[in-house]
Amino acid sequence: MIMESHSAEETFKIGEELGKKAEPGSIYTLIGDLGVGKTVFTKGVAKGLGIDEEVTSPTFTIMQIYDGGRLPFYHFDVYRIGDVSEMDELGYEEYFYGDGVTFIEWADLIKEIIPKKHTRIAITKDLSKGFDYRKIETVDFE
Repeated sequence: MIMESHSAEETFKIGEELGKKAEPGSIYTLIGDLGVGKTVFTKGVAKGLGIDEEVTSPTFTIMQIYDGGRLPFYHFDVYRIGDVSEMDELGYEEYFYGDGVTFIEWADLIKEIIPKKHTRIAITKDLSKGFDYRKIETVDFE
């Protein structure tokens, strides 16, 4: 599915709708260059899950856990992972195969361990359509 956003607020709302529909055990991989709105989108997902806590990008901590919504929300940012084996130290399997919702930014860096069943979300800019334009494409893998 392809959606278009023309503002940070629209990107947030698209994420929020996804969060409202997310089910236990859902895994989402989030792909996009720096500054495309991955964190804004993720904040929307958290809101859709009923999380009121401030959601930040866990770039320096790799993972944040938010328990305040209808499902636990596991937010990974693997941008600084040097080797996929570092994910073992985090006990990633507990989260990837748990009952919460897992969101993984920069997931292409750890593609070897991403479960086959996941939803890939790619956010891209197209400056010819305006500075705030984003294309948000989702693909389900089984």
